[in-house]
Amino acid sequence: MISRVHSTCLLIAAVSAFQLSGAPPAPSTFGISSLSNRPDKISGGDALIRIEVPENLPLNQVAVKLNGGDATAMFRADAPEHVLIGLVKGLKIGENQIEVSGGKASSGKVPGAHLTLTNHSISGPIFSGPQEQPFICETDKFRLPDGAMLGAALDANCSVKTVVNYVYKSSEPAAATSGRGAAGGRAGRAAFKPLPSLTALPQDIAYATTSTGRKVPYVVRVETGTINRAIYQIAILHNPSSESEPSPFAPPAAWNRRLVYTFGGGCTGGWFKQGTSIGLGGGVIDDAIMSKGYAEASATLNVFGNNCSDLIAAETMMMVKERFIEAYGKPAFTMSEGGSGGSYQQLQISDNYPGLLDGIIPSLTFPDVMATVQILTDLQLLNNYFTKHADALTDSQKLAIAGVAELQNMKVAAGQAGRVNPMVFCPPELPQPLRFDPASNRTGARCDVFDHTINVYGRDPETGFARRPLDNTGVQYGLTALNAGKINAEQFLDLNEKVGGYDNDGNMIATRAVADAQALRAAYRTGRITNGGGGLASVPIIDVRAYRDQTEPGDFHLKFHSFSLRERLRRANGSIANEVMLTGSIGNAGITEYALARMDEWVTKIQADPSSAKPMEKIERSKPADLVDSCYGADGKRIVETQTFAGGHCNELYPAFPSPRMVAGGPATNDVLKCKLKPVDWKDYSVSFTDAQKSRLAAIFSTGVCNFSAPGVEQQPLAGSWLTF
Repeated sequence: MISRVHSTCLLIAAVSAFQLSGAPPAPSTFGISSLSNRPDKISGGDALIRIEVPENLPLNQVAVKLNGGDATAMFRADAPEHVLIGLVKGLKIGENQIEVSGGKASSGKVPGAHLTLTNHSISGPIFSGPQEQPFICETDKFRLPDGAMLGAALDANCSVKTVVNYVYKSSEPAAATSGRGAAGGRAGRAAFKPLPSLTALPQDIAYATTSTGRKVPYVVRVETGTINRAIYQIAILHNPSSESEPSPFAPPAAWNRRLVYTFGGGCTGGWFKQGTSIGLGGGVIDDAIMSKGYAEASATLNVFGNNCSDLIAAETMMMVKERFIEAYGKPAFTMSEGGSGGSYQQLQISDNYPGLLDGIIPSLTFPDVMATVQILTDLQLLNNYFTKHADALTDSQKLAIAGVAELQNMKVAAGQAGRVNPMVFCPPELPQPLRFDPASNRTGARCDVFDHTINVYGRDPETGFARRPLDNTGVQYGLTALNAGKINAEQFLDLNEKVGGYDNDGNMIATRAVADAQALRAAYRTGRITNGGGGLASVPIIDVRAYRDQTEPGDFHLKFHSFSLRERLRRANGSIANEVMLTGSIGNAGITEYALARMDEWVTKIQADPSSAKPMEKIERSKPADLVDSCYGADGKRIVETQTFAGGHCNELYPAFPSPRMVAGGPATNDVLKCKLKPVDWKDYSVSFTDAQKSRLAAIFSTGVCNFSAPGVEQQPLAGSWLTF
């Protein structure tokens, strides 16, 4: 049962429908749907509601009630669609009833209809569970587009009053420095200036040509506020000198009716704070997005450097999107961009909370947080062994064991493994007296990925801390290197005898790490391990792989993660028709801009397909003809070639290297957190062991070695989507 995921929280599969549109109702019935969000997950006291009216009933004969009171005046008639649209305000916390009724139609009396809306606080939570404490507000450090600070928080939930700024892009050549960095972030925003007047355009105004071919003054409206304890921003082209205040009934004329949600990277220090970074690195005014007429939105808790929880990220994104719809109208669809920690968010939101994103463009891709944690902790153990036993192996042998292209990659990764230790990566904003200390403050804030996700993993009753799915019991490090003759039996034994593992505080210890079974079960059933067969089965994906396997001074954003994602999609869905991989050198901004344009075309065609075909069929036949696996050389030349782990010209340019678990015999999906064990089988080794060595190997793996031909311990399908904790 789902309720067994852990003892302190109940997982509930949300069953109410999120109706954005649908077939016209039968002539004799009303239809009510929420355009803002799922009806059971409304926030902030308002909701955009659509009422389908029977075609033989005049719109002016319809009456609407909210909790028994007349709400008809909140609705506007859309005669061509024969519907009423209303921004219903004044919702109370909890359940609210929308009731609609009408007079007699030409065919007789029309039955009424009702919809239950469950409203939540704009400060959250909605489905992520009890909010983390302590929580440091940072609104006073957040800089607005005009240079001013957002100001001090008004309450303990870090709330502020919503602020609107207008900026414009100057036509002065010296100001045109906006662009993207290597991970998809901004390189600068000097082109944008505060708009000096809301009634007249400045003389140096630049003009943008949107994706719909419309030439408009390049003026951007930026809304800043707080939602779910995060600072959010929405940017959209809007000319206040010639247009009225935007609303869902009068959206800005230059908006192309598409929303791009941007996600930021990081993880270290991503807890216990509101954060001041947002979007892809420099706010939510990206020239490549904005100049085409897209709206852009993001929030500080959608930057993993502020919040390393895909669950909180999903909730925040959902609430910000709801705010966008209620302020500007429902977008035709929502796309997303973001690298590294921004890729986790897109993939896990799409798989676990389908409907929020319609097309995703992850870059520097990791499938999920745990996939990263596993390789970082493995590489830290190996680096520790290699350091302590410097003469035991040559550099080439170390690489054969670690799998990575360069030893510097291992060392950089080892420095990031502290995210499993509650004391290593506490953010500077968190005062020292509030932090966990094993001796002096055992009830303090624990700064690690597991305690940050305690609502999912559950609390260990013995320690009071989060249960942990971290494990390396039975892992034969360097197994493939041994069988390939790159290391000998003695080196293999010494490595596995001394490599060690982790305790429940993330400290390296002599014995192997042992995962908590309940945490393992939760990881798989709730989507902390990206399955690929949830919402991702019906979402187009363009994976932009900026190559970093062979760069100075080393990196852990490694190419094999893209293939791990691809293999999970293939296993879950029997197809990878919804995924395209584009590989290039660091800083190739043109790839991301190409991906955005093609994703727009792709989703537009999917939505225009009226057939009853399965989602994957629609995705496959809607894919733009030129959108195929490719890589780009240093000269920018495109090489069209199916991306595989080995072989081909693209792999000559950008070779992929395995993870330590893959070298140990693990699957390419890289999603086995704890392997099932089997007795040592000497047929698994291509080298001979002496009797003494056999005894040592049996002692090292007294409970058995990994059986990677079987699913992992507690590895199982998703419990469902739209889970509540």
